[in-house]
Order: sequence, then structure tokens, then C-alpha cells
Amino acid sequence: MSGRRLVVVGASLAGLRAVEAARKSGFDGSVVLIGAEPHLPYDRPPLSKAFLDGADLPAFRTEEVLRDELGVRLALGAPATALDTAARVVRAGEREFGYDALVIATGAAARTLPGTGGLTGVHTLRTRDDALAVRSALDDGARTVVVGAGFIGSEVASAARKRGLDVTIVEALPTPLVRAVGAAMGRACAALHARNGTTLRCGTGVAAVEGDGRVERVRLTDGTVLPADLVVAGIGAVPATGWLAGAGLPLDDGVVCDETLFTGVPGVYAAGDVARWHNPAFGRPMRLEHWTSAAEQGAVAARNALDPANAKPYSTVPYFWSDWYDSRIQFVGVPAAEEVRVVDGDPGGHRFVALYREGDRLAGALTLNGQPQIMKYRALIMRGASWADGLEFADRRRAALKTA
Repeated sequence: MSGRRLVVVGASLAGLRAVEAARKSGFDGSVVLIGAEPHLPYDRPPLSKAFLDGADLPAFRTEEVLRDELGVRLALGAPATALDTAARVVRAGEREFGYDALVIATGAAARTLPGTGGLTGVHTLRTRDDALAVRSALDDGARTVVVGAGFIGSEVASAARKRGLDVTIVEALPTPLVRAVGAAMGRACAALHARNGTTLRCGTGVAAVEGDGRVERVRLTDGTVLPADLVVAGIGAVPATGWLAGAGLPLDDGVVCDETLFTGVPGVYAAGDVARWHNPAFGRPMRLEHWTSAAEQGAVAARNALDPANAKPYSTVPYFWSDWYDSRIQFVGVPAAEEVRVVDGDPGGHRFVALYREGDRLAGALTLNGQPQIMKYRALIMRGASWADGLEFADRRRAALKTA
């Protein structure tokens, strides 16, 4: 075994893929995986989907596999608290971990509602423990208010409606999901709520969340009072970089990296939700909170950290999905487009495909219940397809579906 040391901070998907990739690449030095939660690495997307419906949430790997097969030293249950890049040491409370190569994969933390710290029944949904608390409240028939009509909040509302519970979503903006899919398609997605019995109140904020020890009501800025036993804040997340203060890393909405996920500080790379890197596929910096990119970045960051002389860039077409009621929403590419065109189906119906144009390029695609098609559009975007190429492909798909 070599005397080299790899430390990975963050024991979620990106961190796990980092340690796996290190071993797969032949690295035989020591590997430490530091995680803030006491749990073994687990899959986060089901937390707001199947897990709320009662499904199990097994760990990705057992402790025996991580320890005995991958040779990983686990340091779970305490977050990293400081990084000394001169001494090449990560601190987690009273413990110190020296490194030759470091992968930062600390993810993002959910934003919380101000002034709700002393109220039980008010939750975010980012961790397994968060999801357990929300699921338990839903099982008890909680009157539910969701703050924020993004993907997490909408999935919580879907879980409540599956139980037949009354649920209201409060959204401060006039239209949900504008940053994620644009205004027109945001309205199309939001229509799913009305069709499934969820009350969506847009253009109003939360003035106060009130109760005597436990949440009892949500008071809105328009004067409306919503009775509530459960309040879930789905108002976004911020990259978990607080522990890096003073470490000398470039921080700007995440850890700033080049196209190889290198931070510019010797030996230090970043991956997953916390990394803001230059994406060659679009020629711009991005920070993604997506499952696919977290997994891929974790592996790339570890390989590059261990062999920086042969570092490879990480290039991707962003992809995410969300399950609402009986529908699946999927998006590939970037939503900041000059034109959005529905090329198949009906935005007011059960299925549609919309394409996004940036200049002459096909930049993105959104589908509602379009699972057979979405990855074909992702491949087109990865190849740098033109807008005309995208429209032509859509024409061929429609023709094929008519004759099928």
C-alpha cells in the first residue's frame, strides 16, 4: 500500500462515488470518508418521492463493504468544521485528518423559514431524518402547508394528496419554476396541482408561522390564515461551504472549480451540489443539484485529485426529474432560452415535449411523461445539435408515434 492519503468530505452520492472511483482506479493508499449525518451513504431523490409513500431507503453500501472491500475509514456523525490547506488537514470537531488529495462533496443545506426554530411540525426535506419526520406527520393526517412550489415542495404535496389530505402550496412568485423551466412551462407544470386537488397560492408570501410550541397556523402576507399541523419549507438550498471560511478556496455560490473540478489549491477538488465548475458542454460555470452530475463528478474529482497530471475535464448536459402525482417531469439542458416551443402533446394535458432554443442551438428539452424520448434529446444536446436538428428530430418522433 502506498502512503498516500485521500480524504473525501461528504458522505452522500458524490462522496461515495469518489471513494469507489479511487479504488477502481487502483489507488491503494488510505481513504477516509467524512459525513455529517450518522447514516451510511443513501440515495436522496426517493426522500421526497417513494420514501414519503412508505418505501424503504437502504444504504448504497453496507458498512462491511465500505470498510472491508473498499478499505474506507468511515468518520460519520460529525461534520467537517475547518480546512487548513497549508498543513493539508481537515478538521471535524476534535479530530484531524491529513490528506494528500481531498475531494469536497459537502452538498447543500436546505433554506429554513425565519423564526420557526422553536416550533415542532416545521421541517425542511434534505436528509433521511427530515423525510422520516414529514412522513410520520403525513401518516397522522396532518393539515399540510408547503412553502415554495419548486420540485421538493410539489413532491411533498403529491405525497399528501395520495393520502387524501388537504394541502396548500404557498409560492411567493407569480409563477412557479421559472428558473428551472421558464415561465410558460412553469405554468404548465403548476397546472398539475389544480388537476390533483392541491391548492396553489402564487404571488403571496409567508408573514408568520405561528403556534404554541407546535405549529398551528401559517399567516400569509395577504392576510390569509392557513391552519396547519405540518409545514414543509421547500425554498431552495445553499451550498454547504460555511466550514471552508478562511481556507483560501475560491467561494462564489459554491466552491469555484475549473473544468477538471480543481479548485486551484493544490490537491483540492470539489464535486456534487457544492461544486461550481466550468462546464465545457455549455462554455459557462454551473452549480447543479442533480443526482446524475453528483455521481459523475464524484468519480471524476477523485480520479483527477489522485492523478492531477492527467486530469480530465467534466462535461455534461444537466438532467433532472421529478415525480408529481401520477406524472414524471424530466428536463435536460439549460432553461435560459430565447424560445420555448411545444413540439408534441399538449401542455394542458397528460403528456408534452417542449424544446428550448439558445441562438441556433438546441439548448434544452422538457417532457411531461416523455420517458422514452428525454434521453434522446439529451444526446442531441451533448452532440451540439442545432435548433433545426431538434425540430427535425421531433417531427420524426411524432411521425413514428402516429404509425406505431
